[in-house]
Amino acid sequence: MKNTSKAIVASLGFLLVVANACAQKKSNNLNAIKTLASNDIQSQYDVYKGKALQIWGYAEVGYKEYKSSALLQQTLKDNGYSVEAGVAEIPTAFVATYGSGKPVIGILAEFDALPGLSQDSVAVKSPIAGMKSGHGCGHHLFGVASVAAGIELKKLIEMGKLKGTIKVYGCPAEEGGSGKVYMVRAGLFNGVDIVMHWHPGSENQIELRRSMANISAKFRFHGLSAHAAAAPDKGRSALDGVEGMDMMVNMMREHIPSSTRIHYVITDGGKAPNVVPDFAESYYYVRNQDRAIVQDVFARVVNAAKGAAMGTGTTVDYEITGGVYDLLPNKTLAEAMQKNLEQVGGVTYTEREIAFAKQIQSSFNYKAPEIENAEKIKPLVESKDDGGGSTDVADVSWAVPTVGLNAATWVPGTPAHSWQATACGGTDIGIKGMMVAAKTLALTGIDLFTDNSIIQKATEEFNKAKGPDFHYKALLGNRKPALNYRD
Repeated sequence: MKNTSKAIVASLGFLLVVANACAQKKSNNLNAIKTLASNDIQSQYDVYKGKALQIWGYAEVGYKEYKSSALLQQTLKDNGYSVEAGVAEIPTAFVATYGSGKPVIGILAEFDALPGLSQDSVAVKSPIAGMKSGHGCGHHLFGVASVAAGIELKKLIEMGKLKGTIKVYGCPAEEGGSGKVYMVRAGLFNGVDIVMHWHPGSENQIELRRSMANISAKFRFHGLSAHAAAAPDKGRSALDGVEGMDMMVNMMREHIPSSTRIHYVITDGGKAPNVVPDFAESYYYVRNQDRAIVQDVFARVVNAAKGAAMGTGTTVDYEITGGVYDLLPNKTLAEAMQKNLEQVGGVTYTEREIAFAKQIQSSFNYKAPEIENAEKIKPLVESKDDGGGSTDVADVSWAVPTVGLNAATWVPGTPAHSWQATACGGTDIGIKGMMVAAKTLALTGIDLFTDNSIIQKATEEFNKAKGPDFHYKALLGNRKPALNYRD
């Protein structure tokens, strides 16, 4: 009996040794694949830098990104992807696909610029003559890094080291145009297991927090023109309607949840002081982490517009140009991506880049963080802070388990949507951060293709967070894409 027990123990020990050896071999193989992928992406530094700077130079605003989208599409085609263009009734949107079967992993790529942020790649404010827009949110880097990661994963599938399908989504008009909302609404993410994305920033970290839902709209007032001095009584000022609405909304701020954000610009207030304007327009955003609050406050903003029209003898109509959900974080995926970001590491500046960074920071009206922060990886922390921003990635995150990171493409302390961010994006500081993102996406993709338990656990978390009664309904309703919202 004792001999039998010893034999069983010995057999179990042998099996454990074999299992550990197999696990170690699998781990070594995985690390080898990741090293191969990371080195291959780095070897293409100049290629991807060239493409990013091309798009930086195009600086095309939302739904007008014809050259930017075409460049990314052609890059993917040249690397073996099949590309379906003009999806979701958007000329610049596309879906590129390679491989077959499960799992299906998606990567989001953005490429729209911002109006009013023309800037040369220098450390002082210097708009480029003839350019009205600039990549103050770094989407030229966003698109290229995502494409680079997609190409690397395609190579590994082609080599037989991975099995499954990779999709790269060309996503226009993130800046207020809600491009991905239409793509979700069109069912383009159906059947996808996991979606990855990233965003330029001033530090390296994995996103594990919600964002703010929002609704944006243009309010158009119509009045009667007349000579402002000779016959003012014959006129009805559309600008009065806009200003009346703005005044009522500003008074309303005291009586809404304090976490709500409302901001606006007057996009058209007339053409000459001595002509009573018969047309005027204001452009509004309403934000809150709670979608219900956004809808309620927006309805009150609409009522303010109607009241202003009544009080000024004008009429008003409005067009909802965008609307996005709050981001649904996924801790399982965030933890998986965090390990890969830590493996990739941050951005190291040359002496020349340090001098550039110091000059950029000297333009801030606040104390800037240490420049060395670009080298660091922030620890993964689950935050209740919404960050104050909104993104149409949020709608994707309610359709598919989604994970993203921020990479240090800007000098530490640089705010998004600034000339300083545009300037950094045109230098190697931006390109280095872009490569961090490309590698992190590719390495995380490798984990997803080789370890189905991550997908299973992430999907369980996703379904629990949504709840059994969740039904997606776009905040912008059933309208067609607002292709001219930047006009």
